[in-house]
Amino acid sequence: MWIYEKKLQYPVRIKNPNPALAKLIISQYGGPHGEIGASLRYLSQRYAMPYPELRAILTDIGTEELAHLEMVGTIVYQLTRDLTPEQIREQGFDTYFIDHTTGVYPVAASGAPFSSTSASCAEPPDTAGTGAGLFFINRLYRIINITAANNEISARNCDILTGPK
Repeated sequence: MWIYEKKLQYPVRIKNPNPALAKLIISQYGGPHGEIGASLRYLSQRYAMPYPELRAILTDIGTEELAHLEMVGTIVYQLTRDLTPEQIREQGFDTYFIDHTTGVYPVAASGAPFSSTSASCAEPPDTAGTGAGLFFINRLYRIINITAANNEISARNCDILTGPK
């Protein structure tokens, strides 16, 4: 059915843990407009598509969203690995950690677990499926820029946005 290459499309190399940033980015994993919901939307919409060519495109987009899920999960994992108890408490990761430790769990930044009730179409029909990857990158940039501007957390230790070196 698919050929899976056991490597990320874009390598993720985060050098320093940052649980506060992970707590925000986790929403892109399992939040209401995250990658799980996106993949389910596209993979479910393909069944109602009357044209085989368009059905194939929806399948391709849905599987691409699964690749995004893998990248976001890797980002969250690397931001939370080897945390000290002080980092967990000081950066507000304790409420997540108490239930999930540093496991990557599909949850919104608010703490609400992923639910298929949030898997409705969030895009207008005329733009559905266009620029899904760009949406992911733009959203990630927005999260990082907002938090860095407020001096709450820093993403300078993340080189995932510039691609492989």
